[in-house]
Amino acid sequence: MGIKINIADVEMKPHPKFEGVKIGFIATKELCCEASITILEIPVGTELPIHTHEKEADTIFVLQGEGEIYLNGHWQPIKAGDIVAILPKEEHGLKVTGEVPMRCYIIHAPALW
Repeated sequence: MGIKINIADVEMKPHPKFEGVKIGFIATKELCCEASITILEIPVGTELPIHTHEKEADTIFVLQGEGEIYLNGHWQPIKAGDIVAILPKEEHGLKVTGEVPMRCYIIHAPALW
């Protein structure tokens, strides 16, 4: 079943792990076990700690905001328009340093959520 939704219509809820971060679910493993699709909204000054996913590849498309991403062993700048692909078991983290919250379109494959 295909999905068409406007980003303004995605219901944002508190993230279950990260205080102050909001998450909107577009596709979850109940719909498709191969991939989950979410929107994250991360406040300015927030840091998502360095972590890994055992099975899931993580693709992040930054829609809005600026910050730094931990990838390949070091922090590097990230901004709206950037796409980041992270393979399973690779360490990654994110810091929002700009003047507006960061919004990201994220795909996990296989589905994480």
